[in-house]
Amino acid sequence: MAFNELTDGLPEPVRRAWERSLTGGRAALGRRTLLRAAALTAGTGALAACGIPPARTTGPGDSAANAAEDLSDSEKEVNFSNWPLYVDADENDKEKHGTLDAFTEATGVKVRYSEDVNDNVEFFGKIKPQLAAGQDTGRDLVVLTDWMAARLIRLGWAQKLSPANVTTAITNIDSRFRAPDWDPGRLYTYPWAGIQTVIAYNRRATRGKEVTSVSQLLDDPDLKGRVTFLSEMRDSVGITLLDMGKDPQRFTADDYDAAIARLQKAVDGKQIRRFTGNDYGQELSSGDIAACVAWGGDLIQLRADNPDIEFVIPEKGYVTSTDNLLVPARARHKANAEKLIDFFYRPGIAAQLVAGIGFVSAVTGMEKELTALAPDTAANPLVVPTAGMTAIARAFRTLTEDEESSFEEKFSKLIGA
Repeated sequence: MAFNELTDGLPEPVRRAWERSLTGGRAALGRRTLLRAAALTAGTGALAACGIPPARTTGPGDSAANAAEDLSDSEKEVNFSNWPLYVDADENDKEKHGTLDAFTEATGVKVRYSEDVNDNVEFFGKIKPQLAAGQDTGRDLVVLTDWMAARLIRLGWAQKLSPANVTTAITNIDSRFRAPDWDPGRLYTYPWAGIQTVIAYNRRATRGKEVTSVSQLLDDPDLKGRVTFLSEMRDSVGITLLDMGKDPQRFTADDYDAAIARLQKAVDGKQIRRFTGNDYGQELSSGDIAACVAWGGDLIQLRADNPDIEFVIPEKGYVTSTDNLLVPARARHKANAEKLIDFFYRPGIAAQLVAGIGFVSAVTGMEKELTALAPDTAANPLVVPTAGMTAIARAFRTLTEDEESSFEEKFSKLIGA
């Protein structure tokens, strides 16, 4: 689904705004543009190798296993760990964050904000010793990608949220995000941002030829040696499964193996140059690669800097994921953390966040506020997906412990990790 198809039938002013947002509009430099790292050791086989103990026998959500004395009433603070460049910042003073400052003004709760999540696995290793020992990590709220959030829940290292403290979030979370299979009913987490995995190509590098499908990435001889896929297993395998007519939310082990085999054939035939983290951006912009699997948040900035870069939503579908707010076990300011979660589900606050980071929001009512605040951003389908895009978006299903170990091992072998 290319740009022209996406905009068919739209009023001309909206169409022009959309085009402007993709070519010359100011775009946020999202955290994945700089720091999205490959989670190559994410399987639970790697957990065992690292000495990670199994989940507590009391199970996720058990108050004895997860709760600590909540000091929120006496200590008006919340310790918040996030990825770099993943909250709105003042252009003149990057230490100032409008939405976080607004939260403090509204609640009296001071936010001790740290940009210390550079990679899911790395961060997990950082907080694992305290979590395994039943100790406070020093963090009341963290942002983790869905599969890592699922791991903490499974291990019993996340606190169940109090519904009374997140009433705005309960009301305003978009229906698309309400019931992931790894956290049904959103008992432990709420999305911070949604991520879209799509196809991108450099029009100059392809000499004007459109690249519209994963099949073309894998088979088109004109692209041989000038294609990259992502080193994030769920994204690369997920979008390949879709191209094969399989649903990433319901695939079998045989389906997975078939997708790996298809990618392996392209590796062996040197169709795929390599698997990348976010570093595909520079190569795509320069034309060193012609086409790739890419993250939508990156493409906003890349296209603003280079109008030769195009994005395409494959007709067979694309992969979505979320980064999520979670309260770790034994956090000592849980109620304050819940207040912050709830605050970011106010549509006006959500719009301010989206305008600053350029990723998809899970908050209903946000789009109207964003249109008033940043109309070009609101018109960008990489930020506000169209109904047609939403209909073909699929998340990668949660894996069992055995699947995580097996699937990650096969993918690591594929990419030479």
